[in-house]
Amino acid sequence: MKKIDFDERDLRSLRVFCGVAQAGGFAAAEKDLFLSKASISRHIREVEERLGVRLCERGPSGFKLTPEGEVAVKLASSALRSLERIRPEIDAVHGVLSGCLSIGIGEHTILHPESRFPEALARMHDLAPNVTPEISVMTFTELNQALRENRVDIAIRGKYADDGEFTYLPLFLETHRVYASKRVPKRVRKTLPLVMRSHPYVLQALESGEYIRGPEAGGLEAIGVLIATKLYQGILPTYYGELLTKRYSLELQAQGPSYSHAICAVTESIRPISHRGKLFLNILKELHSTADLR
Repeated sequence: MKKIDFDERDLRSLRVFCGVAQAGGFAAAEKDLFLSKASISRHIREVEERLGVRLCERGPSGFKLTPEGEVAVKLASSALRSLERIRPEIDAVHGVLSGCLSIGIGEHTILHPESRFPEALARMHDLAPNVTPEISVMTFTELNQALRENRVDIAIRGKYADDGEFTYLPLFLETHRVYASKRVPKRVRKTLPLVMRSHPYVLQALESGEYIRGPEAGGLEAIGVLIATKLYQGILPTYYGELLTKRYSLELQAQGPSYSHAICAVTESIRPISHRGKLFLNILKELHSTADLR
């Protein structure tokens, strides 16, 4: 098999290719890349010639990655991110932390009363002002995928099971309970359908046979909306449920199940954490050291 050695021009073309894939097409990428369609097309054609495969379909029907293109963009994106980390890591050897710290968080993370995430970012700025935080809100599945693909350095999410794929730093506990509207008679509440969400606790409650499956919701706010209709009950984190009770007269169902887990700072076990990542983890650990994780 012929060995392919990429030069600086090839790296530039790979960056353009990844930019187009991320934007979803040539037209959308023009503004982001500050390049014309003709220039973008030339860069992608050069990468395809270098690799000897077609990476994407482009034409009247739109832009679409080929199977080879899907593999190429994943590997190229990871490689380019690694190259971007060289300078910050060299700076760290000399005691200067710089570069981007990419953090993925679950929805409504900062609403938890024990979350110290904003304070941690402020302290990070004080200790390493040259480090730029990049924050993205994602679902549980998206956070795991972003860690695997090296798109985030750290994910802040719940820990539902032990596994060797990730390393967990426990920060604080989160409890989930069943809520219903106060305006529904208590004898009726337990017969209301349970709002469906692709979440371990909702699935566990439905599997118990104690609840009827209700309509599907795409997030906590959607669950709250459906509960507020008085037609359904739903499982919410207690800190979020308490916020909604003030506005929509919801009530925790005392006889319902209770689920708890630790919210953790999660990193990928097989990938060494950067110096700036280590500093941020230490800050999180210090700020959450008084949390009760029993």
